[in-house]
Amino acid sequence: MEPVLWLIHTVITIYIWILIAQVVLSWLVTFKMVNTQNQIVNQIGLVLYRLTEPVLGPIRRILPSLGGLDFSPIVAIIALIFIEKVIFRVLGPYA
Repeated sequence: MEPVLWLIHTVITIYIWILIAQVVLSWLVTFKMVNTQNQIVNQIGLVLYRLTEPVLGPIRRILPSLGGLDFSPIVAIIALIFIEKVIFRVLGPYA
């Protein structure tokens, strides 16, 4: 069971880093530090959007609008950590 827990932990950790990368890229685009006309930046942004939007979209629909501030990545990261802790608590004794 230990390899399964390791895999779950690794996947959740990688996804959290993908969420952080999406946030950082959105800040860089907002402050015009990167040019979205650059094909590489555009492709990276598109990949990050496609990976994160299935999780962030439903959270955005639930959260109230806070004047342009998007707290959905924070909520998603907290939820992922919570889910990981629950899984480890439930499956941990069987490892």
